[in-house]
Amino acid sequence: LGPEVAAFEAACAEVVGVKHAIGVSSGTDALLVALMALGVGPGDEVICPTYSFVATASVIARVGARPIFADCTPDGFNVDPDDVIRKITPRTRALMPVHLFGACADMAPLADAARARGIPIVEDAAQALGATYDGRPAGSLGAVGCFSFFPTKNLGAIGDAGLVTTDDDALAARVRALRVQGAVAGRRYVHDAIGGNFRIDELQAALLLVKLAHLEEATAARRANVAAYHEAFRGLHATTGKLGELRLPPTLRAGDIAHQFVVRLSASRDHVREALEKNGIETSIYYPVPLHLQPCFAVSGGARISLPNAERRALEALALPIFPGLTVDEINRVTSEVARSI
Repeated sequence: LGPEVAAFEAACAEVVGVKHAIGVSSGTDALLVALMALGVGPGDEVICPTYSFVATASVIARVGARPIFADCTPDGFNVDPDDVIRKITPRTRALMPVHLFGACADMAPLADAARARGIPIVEDAAQALGATYDGRPAGSLGAVGCFSFFPTKNLGAIGDAGLVTTDDDALAARVRALRVQGAVAGRRYVHDAIGGNFRIDELQAALLLVKLAHLEEATAARRANVAAYHEAFRGLHATTGKLGELRLPPTLRAGDIAHQFVVRLSASRDHVREALEKNGIETSIYYPVPLHLQPCFAVSGGARISLPNAERRALEALALPIFPGLTVDEINRVTSEVARSI
């Protein structure tokens, strides 16, 4: 928590367009300390997507609350606002949308519902630094935003690091206290709350501050790679007619940052992945098991819920290489291998 951290926090606050940016130890800890600062605890419910990384829901359980899982939209990967709104109850203490793959969730209906009920929104923006929704940056759309700087993120550290963003002075003060064991500012070894060791390292902050200056350039390269993929796949479909099973992600919106390029393969996903791996092309599956089907969230004796859109995505989704250094020749190689293996 020295000068490098202070400089990085100031730069991030400007990028996100908020009063406060607070560096923490990881994206998971950003979510955790945000819920702690909001006072979420036992007996509360927090609605989150089922199609997300496990940390989205595990932090809810860690503060003693219950994650309530919402489905994806019928055609996409982000959470369905209608399903979220249907699941709001008197016990709902927060909404936690995820801006998945660098594209913001549909925030307008969620914000309206939250405002009408006095419920805070915690943005899981782990994959979305630099993304915008209706011109407003991710991390400024709710009561609090949470970012990850895991090495594979658009802005990656050389280890774990995260960030909490907010315009709320009191909430920011609580987060700052909680990241240092709940200590009272200016009074050493006096603790008003039970917090944690959520500090960001000076080394990580120093590196991230340098890389932050190049974020727009890297994002532009990712977006160019998405356009190149769409063009290559259209050309292959026109010449081979073999890509009918392949469903491409939608054309990028102005505010998307292309954290991942995830295609959908309704029948041959695993076969295509194996074929690509044999040819030296790395892929990933985000996410093979929706959170409502994870053993760690099973409710003893409870009925199994069905969230069909997410369950379908888990069987279809395949993330292709998208990193900024990817070349057009490499993109053409990837698309050709996909076409051959379907």
